[in-house]
Amino acid sequence: MKALLAQTRDMTLPREPLTSTKVGIVHGFRSGLEATLADQLRATGTPVVFEEFHIPWHLSKFCKYTPDFVLPNGIIIESKGRFVTQDRQKHIYIREQHPHLDIRFVFSRSASRISKASKTTYAKWCSTKGFQFTDKTIPVSWLNEPVNETSLDIVRELFAQQGEVCPI
Repeated sequence: MKALLAQTRDMTLPREPLTSTKVGIVHGFRSGLEATLADQLRATGTPVVFEEFHIPWHLSKFCKYTPDFVLPNGIIIESKGRFVTQDRQKHIYIREQHPHLDIRFVFSRSASRISKASKTTYAKWCSTKGFQFTDKTIPVSWLNEPVNETSLDIVRELFAQQGEVCPI
């Protein structure tokens, strides 16, 4: 029996190829979409500022929202596969409490419905609530937009409040 166990231990199973999600997790991303967006930013020469600060907001208690990416022009990018009720509510509160921040969404699929019982899609929700959105990649037009000084100043101030130097 010991010989059989020794043989089993020495056997190596073929490894599965890493999916984009697994590669992203290895490099600190929680999703394949985040990894894809980081690769896109690197390919365009845009600094990758990933989850480096948080935005305070309040409901009945103090909360923190950590944006996925911040572009050098002050646009905050939130990547989403699933866009659950809690996330949607959170972004409504953040918008109310920080109306000058330019937060936009990149979805895996904006045509997904917000729930099985609803006909509302992520895209429809964003349009109704006044959030800009896209699917799968950050549009070049977003990368090339002029600097939103108000949003960028708020981002820099939040970095400073957290004892960090803003990398953009």
